[in-house]
Amino acid sequence: MRAAGLMLASTLSFGVMAIAIRLASQSLHTFEVAFFRNLFGLMAVLPLLLSARRAELRTHQLPKYFVRCAIGMVSMLCGFWAIGHLPLAQAISLTYSTPIFVTIAAALFLHEQVRARRWAAVAAGFLGVLVIVRPGSTEFSVDSLAALAAAVLGGVISIQIKQLSRIDSANTIVLYTYAFWVPMSLIPALFVWQWPQGVAWAWIVAAGVFGTGGQVLWTHALKLGEVSALTPISFVQLPLVSIAGWLWFNESLDCYTVIGAAIILGSNAYIAHREALLARKKASAAATAGAAPGE
Repeated sequence: MRAAGLMLASTLSFGVMAIAIRLASQSLHTFEVAFFRNLFGLMAVLPLLLSARRAELRTHQLPKYFVRCAIGMVSMLCGFWAIGHLPLAQAISLTYSTPIFVTIAAALFLHEQVRARRWAAVAAGFLGVLVIVRPGSTEFSVDSLAALAAAVLGGVISIQIKQLSRIDSANTIVLYTYAFWVPMSLIPALFVWQWPQGVAWAWIVAAGVFGTGGQVLWTHALKLGEVSALTPISFVQLPLVSIAGWLWFNESLDCYTVIGAAIILGSNAYIAHREALLARKKASAAATAGAAPGE
């Protein structure tokens, strides 16, 4: 129950972050929104980092962090652009395709064995993406491609984090991610700089605080519970942002987004279920192999 509560809190935090980004994007360029999200996110997480042991904050993988953060920054800018220019429900639905690309990246870069049923789920997920973006139709736009690019790069980032976490702790990864992201996001922001005015400050602070809070809660939830059980809870974000889009931005929820999102979410749920089963099998095999005779 505690893991489910943490995942729900994480999902709601990410939903609020998306709404705050959309509101901030009405008066600020995407590049500036990304910079302030990282700046205030770093400020929000500093108390946790300062309480960590000094040894946890050392690393010998700085070049890998630079590459990971550079890819992550492009993914963030694409994702923020999509949230600022697409209907919220459509932008968030496309971000749910990230696990599809994680599966592909795991097969390519980590040489993980992906069997036919998971490949079928990946193919179904792609079908859901096509239903939403509708290439060749009048509804198709470059903004949709930006959302899809964010999802693709998000898959690569997930693999990089797996690789970094083999050596470094979660606190180390968070520290160096923000240490690189703040200056990286400042550079493009300087070319379109204008100081936030009035309520825009509230939106960018909210984006940073709720984005970071969502990440922390998500990490703790996955430590306590299984991915296959917790993943469906993250889908609560979609109705939340859909209602916000309808109330505040006069956005309607079209049937293509609903159908495509349902296909993607079903694909994600199956992939998470299969990965959880495989993880349990590996753990069981390792325990059996390591047991002494007669145990």
